[in-house]
Amino acid sequence: MARDKVEPGFPAKLGDGYKAFYYGRLRHERDRYEKLAASGQKPDVMIIACCDSRAAPELIFDSAPGEVFVVRNVANMVPPYAPDDEYHGTSAALEFAVQVLKVKHIVVVGHGKCGGVNAFREQMEGNTSEPLSPGDFIGKWITLLEPATRDIRCEDADSVI
Repeated sequence: MARDKVEPGFPAKLGDGYKAFYYGRLRHERDRYEKLAASGQKPDVMIIACCDSRAAPELIFDSAPGEVFVVRNVANMVPPYAPDDEYHGTSAALEFAVQVLKVKHIVVVGHGKCGGVNAFREQMEGNTSEPLSPGDFIGKWITLLEPATRDIRCEDADSVI
């Protein structure tokens, strides 16, 4: 499978952003970063948010480094507890936040126009017959929304969400 070309300027934009951080924010907040590096993070809040690039929780809540522990995934979901040999990124982050960091609050942050929720709605309405992606990780993941929609009914009794 051929790879798409990387858009010109992509690496430069990241490099420029890092330089701006290094010579700007890092220099102005050096003490904070050194303290975090030496003593580790001790956030009181864990945020589970969508990985949508338009909904960055650190920006939305105007959080400084070390103030919130964030895990992001498609449609900001918390999967059911399943102690098996599979990989569970969100569950591992939750366990770390609660057991190691001792966070006091867990906040699940949703947002409007969520692509993951929309994909689930399309799937439930039968508007798609093909997998959402070649490996269909997304299709399997978004089925986690189904239990939350069982009792939700719109004006049309046959539709959900």
